[in-house]
Amino acid sequence: MTATVIDPQGRFRVDLPNSAYQMWVDGVLWDYLHIAHDGTRVEIIDGEIVLSPALSLMHQLICTEIVNLIHEARFKDPSYRWRGVVASGLNFVAEENGYIPDVTVLDEEVMHEALKLDQRHLITDQSELVVEVTSPSNAHLDRPSTGKRAGKGKWCGYARAEIPYYLLIDLDPAVSAITLYSIPDQASAAYLHEESWSIGETIALPDPIGIEIPTDKWKPWA
Repeated sequence: MTATVIDPQGRFRVDLPNSAYQMWVDGVLWDYLHIAHDGTRVEIIDGEIVLSPALSLMHQLICTEIVNLIHEARFKDPSYRWRGVVASGLNFVAEENGYIPDVTVLDEEVMHEALKLDQRHLITDQSELVVEVTSPSNAHLDRPSTGKRAGKGKWCGYARAEIPYYLLIDLDPAVSAITLYSIPDQASAAYLHEESWSIGETIALPDPIGIEIPTDKWKPWA
């Protein structure tokens, strides 16, 4: 079968021995496409194979700081139940898509159950919050889609999967904003509520996650 591959340089077609989604689930798509293990991410978005370059230093810093703040909250309060993981695959079984969020926040018991079952990827029901930090090559996939792209991209996919919270950190200098989306509506593939901050302000994530994230060291793309 043939699949479309979208990379920063454009699109090309490739013949696969199985569906792109199933090969992604099985963990063999990277090697079949001969992609170096250099941090390039391979995702299945709206049925297409999307390649993203390795994360920039600022991108990595932001993800690390968010996860560290979650760990810090646990250190201060042993009953704090949330855990954060970076760049872990997220399996959209119903849609046969596979995303790799920059950060996924999930309940500790859910995480231990996934490890016990030896899951290769998390599934959408296991996620409480997902975080995406935009990059120049694929920011449009992270943002709400309109016009001809209505219903497409990660924002719509996360809403359809009813993931409770989606934190979008948009480093585009023309945007330079952080938005927390909530109240996902599966029928419309949209989040019904949002709260925004400018880069430099402190993000306040509501309960049950309930942490504050300073962003004064974050910078838009050069």
